[in-house]
Amino acid sequence: MVIAGLVLTGVAALIHVYIFYLESIAWTSKRARATFGTSVEETGSTKELAFNQGFYNLFLALSVAAGLFFWGFGNHTVGSTLIFVGAGSMVAASVVLFVFSADKRPASLKQGVIPALGILFLALGLAI
Repeated sequence: MVIAGLVLTGVAALIHVYIFYLESIAWTSKRARATFGTSVEETGSTKELAFNQGFYNLFLALSVAAGLFFWGFGNHTVGSTLIFVGAGSMVAASVVLFVFSADKRPASLKQGVIPALGILFLALGLAI
């Protein structure tokens, strides 16, 4: 269970690094516009907001990555704490998106289900 939790939260971190890329680096590209359903005009007026949001996603990914690093070197308390905080924040953000943006519910599930499962498996594995 613990390994499944670590792998899933690691995958969630990679997803959030990709989101960082789309929002902070490639925001005006065709790929990012298709992913987020935005027009050229919208990306121009929201570029700074997206840039900031992308870094938010990167920092969540980095907290999970740091947790995996500490876990891998035997400091399970620090590692678990960082993983739970980072992945938990991913889940919380996805819940906010799900509740307040009905048109973005599929995106909220894409960003929130994997870290939620990772947290669940990690917590169960640590409890057993």
